[in-house]
Amino acid sequence: MTAPATAPLRLGTRASLLATTQSGHVAEALRAATGRDVELVPITTDGDVLTGPLAQLGGTGVFVAALRDALLRGECDLVVHSMKDLPTAPVDGLVIAAVPPRAPQRDVLCARDGLGLDALPHGAVVGSGSPRRVAQLLSRRPDLDVRGIRGNVDTRLRKVQDGEYDAIVLAEAGLVRIDRVTAITDVFDGAQWPTSAGQGALAVETRTDDAPTRALVARITDADAETTSLLEREILRLLEAGCAAPVGIAADLVGDDVRVIAEVYALDGASAVRVERRVQRDGADAGRGALAAAVVAELLERGAGELADLAGTQV
Repeated sequence: MTAPATAPLRLGTRASLLATTQSGHVAEALRAATGRDVELVPITTDGDVLTGPLAQLGGTGVFVAALRDALLRGECDLVVHSMKDLPTAPVDGLVIAAVPPRAPQRDVLCARDGLGLDALPHGAVVGSGSPRRVAQLLSRRPDLDVRGIRGNVDTRLRKVQDGEYDAIVLAEAGLVRIDRVTAITDVFDGAQWPTSAGQGALAVETRTDDAPTRALVARITDADAETTSLLEREILRLLEAGCAAPVGIAADLVGDDVRVIAEVYALDGASAVRVERRVQRDGADAGRGALAAAVVAELLERGAGELADLAGTQV
């Protein structure tokens, strides 16, 4: 069902502060680009109500399923996801209709007493629910006591303030979007610390049969954000990496080139396989599949499949 041309566009969103802030930014962009009103439709997901390690609950996809179901049922006209939470397998009836301008891709540290990662005391307790971040932390500081952590951004920051953790690792994008940048005590270089595929990017999904909404939503796409984030997603898709696989993938623009870095880690951070390639920006979109396949093939040839749970059979 397509919304009447004069009716507000209904944007489905999780109800957390970060999700509604991100969705609010998309709504503002759509109003400015199309002249249509946009209303937010709060939707509760399993990831919002279940407890336990994220990987054991089914990975970041637990935040996505309820939004997609509501969209397919016609309860909303579009939904907004953090792209890093979006499974790479296609869903019949849905399409990514827009990728808005991307926020910073990097990971950051939020630590007590303003400490950076290298200044944390021996055996410091650092919180992260991401196998990739755990491996990266232990690769750099094998003495750390890295423990799982759940909860929204403010809940996690409070656990540092209360002394439960000495530090936590978060995505810079989320802290920027909800104005918590003063909590950042260290910023990790993206080339040395590649993040999750699509980190910092938003994906706006619509129904494939709703051509009018798709056309409206497409007006807010940012070409650079689309190029880099979709390349990262294609590499992840070809790797067939499970939600618990410690894989970092980062693409960025360097002059006239698109640079992509992919790194697969052992869970304990003791070893890794890294691939870096560049392609001219002009051909990056048309050659996305070939570039992603080449990166994945090199990772597998160099033994990445021995470090992590990677199928990679689609290459």
